[in-house]
Amino acid sequence: MTPGLSVSRHLTHFSQSMTEKNSPVQVQIEGTITNAESAASWLSSERERLLNILARDGAVLLRGLPLSNALDFDACVVALELENFTYAESLSNAVRVNKTERVFTANEAPPELEIFLHHEMAQTPTYPSKLLFFCEHSSDTGGSTPLCQSERLLKQLRDKVPQLIDDLQSKGVQYTNVMPASADLGSGQGRSWQNTLGSKSKDSAESRLRELNYTWEWLQNENLKVTTPVLPATRLLADGREVFFNQLIAAYRGWKDSRNKDSKKIRFGDGGDISEESMEIVCETAEDITHDHFWQKGDLLLVDNFLIMHGRRPFVGTRKVLASLSI
Repeated sequence: MTPGLSVSRHLTHFSQSMTEKNSPVQVQIEGTITNAESAASWLSSERERLLNILARDGAVLLRGLPLSNALDFDACVVALELENFTYAESLSNAVRVNKTERVFTANEAPPELEIFLHHEMAQTPTYPSKLLFFCEHSSDTGGSTPLCQSERLLKQLRDKVPQLIDDLQSKGVQYTNVMPASADLGSGQGRSWQNTLGSKSKDSAESRLRELNYTWEWLQNENLKVTTPVLPATRLLADGREVFFNQLIAAYRGWKDSRNKDSKKIRFGDGGDISEESMEIVCETAEDITHDHFWQKGDLLLVDNFLIMHGRRPFVGTRKVLASLSI
C-alpha cells in the first residue's frame, strides 16, 4: 500500500435510487491513511457520516484501506463504536470460527455451495441490525457477495404476487430446520444444536427451546428438528420504509443438506403451504435486482441488515471473508 494513500474515491455506497444495472455510486472524501491504526482513526472521525449513509442507502463499501488481517478489522469495528452481537449467543445455523471477540469467519460451508439471499438471522427471533464484512483474501474465481435491496424487492413482489405478500403479512411464516448433533462442515446450516443453543444436554436444549417458544423433535443420530414460532415476513422500519425481512429465499433454495433435503423448511404461520410457484417468482425477482460485490483484498463492507439481503456465490480457490455483527 502506497504511504500516504488518499482515500478520495475509495468510499462507495449503494444509493436507494440505484441505476437499472445496480451500479454503485461513488462518494468523494478527504483523508490520508498510512496504516491500519490511521484507518481506524479515520473511521472513528467519519463514524457519524458513514452510519448516516448506511441508514439511508443500506450498504457502504470502503476500498483501498491498508487492512490485512482480523486484528486490523477488529480495530475498525471498535472504531465505529457498534455494540457487539456475538456469534456465540446467536441462533445462527452456520458454522463459523471466532478470530477475536467481535470477528469471525463468515461461513465455513464448502466453496461449491451457494448461500442464497437472506436477511441475517431473520429466521430467528433475534437478529443483528448491522453487518460488517472484511476481505482478507479474495478467491481466484467466483465468491462474490450478492446484495439485494429489500424495500425494492417487496415493492416488485406486491405487483407480481400480491396474494403471497398479503398472506405473509397476515399469517407470518415459520421455519423448520434439522440441526446436527455435531458440526457438519459440509453444510451451510451445519452448526450443532449444542453450539446453537449453548447447551450440553438434551434437557438444557429443551429448556432453551421452550424459552424461545420453538417446537422440537429428537431424530435419529441425536439430530434435532426445530420449528420456530410464527415470525413476521416483512418489517416496517421507523422511517416508514417496508422491507421483505425474512429468510424465505435462503431456506427454499439452500437448506438442502442430508438432514433437511426432504423436509418442509418454510410454511405460513397457520401451517399452510407456500407454493413453489410463488417462491420461484420471489427468487427470480430478487435475482433480477441483485448487485454482486466482487471482493478485493482489504475491502470493508458495511450492510444494514434491515435494508439489504446478502448471500455468497460459489467460488474456486481461497476466500477469506470475515464478519462482525452489531445489535
